[in-house]
Amino acid sequence: MFSDEFVEMERQAREIASWGENVYVKIPVTNTRDESACDLVRQLSRSGVKVNVTALLSLGQVRDVAAAVAGGAPACVSVFAGRVADTGYDPVPLMTASVEMLRIASNAELILASPHELLNIFQADAIGCHIITVTNDILKKLSLVGRDLEDYSVDTVKMFHNDAAQAGFAV
Repeated sequence: MFSDEFVEMERQAREIASWGENVYVKIPVTNTRDESACDLVRQLSRSGVKVNVTALLSLGQVRDVAAAVAGGAPACVSVFAGRVADTGYDPVPLMTASVEMLRIASNAELILASPHELLNIFQADAIGCHIITVTNDILKKLSLVGRDLEDYSVDTVKMFHNDAAQAGFAV
């Protein structure tokens, strides 16, 4: 969305939704004043607009959004698990509970958003998350899956040695 006002968000959402059958309109869970967007989400979803409700970080937000999209148009619910992890909280229990909370909204899919490491892909799969957004830098690490850890340790030491040699420092 390109607005912080719900009336304008609605106008923009309806315009964007008209662009195609496969378009999901991204709606933030709140505006910048911490006012819930759930009423707008409910209104859009009930009128057939596919929404991707984004920037969720708490179970309370997931519960409210699940209720708002239940019975409406197809929807995505984006929980920013990586940002949750950035605060020191384990996002897996939050994501697991989110899968359960979304059972009331069979039209909704859960997105594990903002992953920070390859492990998050396996975590998303294990908890039954529907979608995960993944950056290229994380995808590049797929070649490491199943790698022998002893060999990886030696390669890491070699990398440290090469970095020190290239730095040209001596003690």
